[in-house]
Amino acid sequence: MAAPLALLSMLVELAVGYPAWLVRRAGHPVTWMGHLISWLDTRLNDPARESAARRRAGRIALVLLLLVVGASAFLLEAALLLLPFGLLFVALAASMLIAQRSLYGHVAAVADALETSSLEDARTAVSQIVGRDTAQLDEAGVVRAAIESLAENFSDGVVSPVFWLGLAGLTGGAAYKAINTADSMIGHRSPRYEDFGRAAAKFDDVVNLPGSRLSGLLLVGAAALTQDASAKRAWNTMRRDAAKHASPNAGTPEAAIAGALDVALGGPRAYADSHTDGAWLGDGRRDATPSDLRAALRLYVRADGLLIALVAVVAALGATLSATV
Repeated sequence: MAAPLALLSMLVELAVGYPAWLVRRAGHPVTWMGHLISWLDTRLNDPARESAARRRAGRIALVLLLLVVGASAFLLEAALLLLPFGLLFVALAASMLIAQRSLYGHVAAVADALETSSLEDARTAVSQIVGRDTAQLDEAGVVRAAIESLAENFSDGVVSPVFWLGLAGLTGGAAYKAINTADSMIGHRSPRYEDFGRAAAKFDDVVNLPGSRLSGLLLVGAAALTQDASAKRAWNTMRRDAAKHASPNAGTPEAAIAGALDVALGGPRAYADSHTDGAWLGDGRRDATPSDLRAALRLYVRADGLLIALVAVVAALGATLSATV
């Protein structure tokens, strides 16, 4: 177990985030992974080949991606741990895989635009964190989209990377992020990626399963600590509606936060080249307001605090057990 690393990484990311100047100069690990995925896509994904061959190529691409990313992370962690205060340096590297600060900032920007600027600015802000077409969203649609993104990204941008960091160190966290990035780039259903991206999409579902369930429980716990939120309703809605979502994982935190806030999330949505009639999660109001988005952010902060406390307890228990052996 590498719970101390996961804990320290969360605290580092909360304190300093990932500085914009560093992004401009060196990029970001997700960007580097994206370049590798694009390279593999260009060389292995031949549209002229049959479906079975393209699926095999997709599996090969995923294996190569994990080998490169996993080996790089393993060697980096081993090298950094040789340095004085090596764990701190590993935590600095691992903090790049977690998105606590940036997630809050992106969603808060939507709330700020709704409260102090214009609906058009809010649509622009929410377009930075969702894949759907935001041009025609009304205020309630913008709020729902932002809350859904907050819930889903709490799972795959915070809880899941922390889970895999705690389980398998920097190697586990980096491998998880590579799978998640591959899913976002090639795991969608389109003529080019229906076959080639199948392995990435399926594997992403598997590695996100523990984090999605934990994120739902953390949001239920956060609701119990939050005025004007209902833990009971969050729990009941999560159990009843999570499976209605098209994703086997995103539905869990989205249904939990919908129940906690007594709003309805999901429903029909438009994308650049398609339209989907998604199921509604929760029995609450569909006319969500900016105050609901602020309430969702408060829930997120408390759920993240519970996650930090949970990892701290696991780290302490691990240290105690190690001392007694």
